[in-house]
Amino acid sequence: MRKIYYPLFLILALAGCSSESNESSPSESLYFPPLEENALWETKSLSSLGWNENATTPLLSYLEEKHTKGFIILVDGKIVMENYFNGHSASSNWYWASAGKTLTATMVGIAEQENHLNINDKVSDYLGHGWTSLPLAKENLITNKHLLTMTSGLEDIDNGDCVEPECLTYKADAGTRWAYHNVYVKLQDVVAAAVSTTYSSYFNTKLRDKIGMNGAWIQSGNNSVYWSTTRSMARFGLLMLNKGKWNNEAILNENYLNAATNTSQNINLGYGYLWWLNGKSSYHLPQTQLQFSGSIIPDGPNDMFMALGKNDQKIYVIPSRKMVVIRMGDAADNVNLALSDFDEVLWQKINALIN
Repeated sequence: MRKIYYPLFLILALAGCSSESNESSPSESLYFPPLEENALWETKSLSSLGWNENATTPLLSYLEEKHTKGFIILVDGKIVMENYFNGHSASSNWYWASAGKTLTATMVGIAEQENHLNINDKVSDYLGHGWTSLPLAKENLITNKHLLTMTSGLEDIDNGDCVEPECLTYKADAGTRWAYHNVYVKLQDVVAAAVSTTYSSYFNTKLRDKIGMNGAWIQSGNNSVYWSTTRSMARFGLLMLNKGKWNNEAILNENYLNAATNTSQNINLGYGYLWWLNGKSSYHLPQTQLQFSGSIIPDGPNDMFMALGKNDQKIYVIPSRKMVVIRMGDAADNVNLALSDFDEVLWQKINALIN
């Protein structure tokens, strides 16, 4: 076979073009929009990223067809795509559903870094004994970390979303079983007890207002659900992309964030501290004890971590691409708790755009 030799300057030039077309520049620092809600948010064009502009129409058509309300892609913190459908707008609020679990995980981390609590402490240290119906010895096994990792051992199916003591019954010892459970919401009570103020007030002061989010927690049955604009969800995703810093202000300890966005226990490898993790060798789904092999979203980036909520509320954070993707709306297909087939098809459409 004949060997062909290229001049060094040509090899370097081609390598440079390749990196520009497929990834954002690693030397470019992240951009952060001003804190004012209606302030200008800088944009980045598809052409500057070398993305396939012909793939935008199929992506947008799919989003609209699947009942999307708000969709944003950030790269380097700048808006690459921002689209609204079905009567929604940039100023419309929508619910985060279980994607808001990651807000609660963040507040636990903030309270810990301020020495108000320790995630390895018993939940009863903050809520008192009798917050469950378990015998004292079994209740004392449950720590804040077990609530963060969905390994409390409490019954997850028979009692629905109820988090009253009579509904929190024994299924297994804490730490021995992973099950998606609404009991995580007790962490909001833990934070409130630890900081001696309301959870909402602490959240607004320590997180929401510091990164320019809007929105509020609204009680819905047994759930405390966050509502905000799509841009506010994107602001939170950008904070996570930058390892817990907004500009140069540390909001969340980086070590805690690293723990939160990596495998947190040895049962469900695809789960951190209320964050879903892509690219692991196996995972569990809500309301099942089955273990599935492979990545949660095979067509999604392996380093992606995700806030996933009922009816396809999505925050995807992709560190390798310095990228955040947001989707708000009604259920794409059938009602679902967090994961659905929509994730896989959406990432096929996004990959066609990127590649």
